Amino acid sequence: MFGYYILIGAIALVSWLVSNKLKQKFAFYSKRQLQNGMSGREIAEKMLADNGIYDVEVISVKGQLTDHYNPKNKTVNLSEAVYNQRNAAAAAVAAHEVGHAVQHATAYGALQMRSQLVPIVSITSSMSQWIVIGGLVLMFSGALGGSGFYIAVAGLIMMGFATLFSFITLPVEYDASNRALRWLKNKNMVNQQEYEGAEDALKWAARTYLVAAIGALASLLYWALQVFGGRD
Repeated sequence: MFGYYILIGAIALVSWLVSNKLKQKFAFYSKRQLQNGMSGREIAEKMLADNGIYDVEVISVKGQLTDHYNPKNKTVNLSEAVYNQRNAAAAAVAAHEVGHAVQHATAYGALQMRSQLVPIVSITSSMSQWIVIGGLVLMFSGALGGSGFYIAVAGLIMMGFATLFSFITLPVEYDASNRALRWLKNKNMVNQQEYEGAEDALKWAARTYLVAAIGALASLLYWALQVFGGRD
């Protein structure tokens, strides 16, 4: 267990560093006002219209970096700062979230796969580790015969779904950013300096998902070694 705490601590540290860097980037690029004077809301609405999407609403939500696209009610949810501000960071985030709306409208494969996993992961992710630990306890205690191993494996399978979800999220997020940047450039929504700022901000946002995926995989491998190593 000590090794697990070291692993989790290292991942948490990297995650904090990336998240902190992301906040710094957005704070920096939030100072770069767009030459076209458009707000995040206006950017989002124009990108939706340019992609022929008219059944998605752009709304404001509270919080910082709480921006997301909700496929259930077809809303692009922008944090208050992004919704109202007129800078490179707001343009990047708004266009990125619309990128998810475009994915939804065009039945992007990775997004569909992730959506199918959501109900499974929402149930299994919170209990998988405890099931693995419970199975290991039964294995080492010798209780219930060999059933402890199978209980632990069941927990690993649950954990595997969460890991798969994390890795499927990567192409979804990178593709949304690519769609956003391509549209911003092709429609001349930003100048070269603004484009570079939007690109840099979205790269750091994507890295948060990469760290999460690596963390999920590392955790899965650690517990898998405990289960299969413990059986030997």
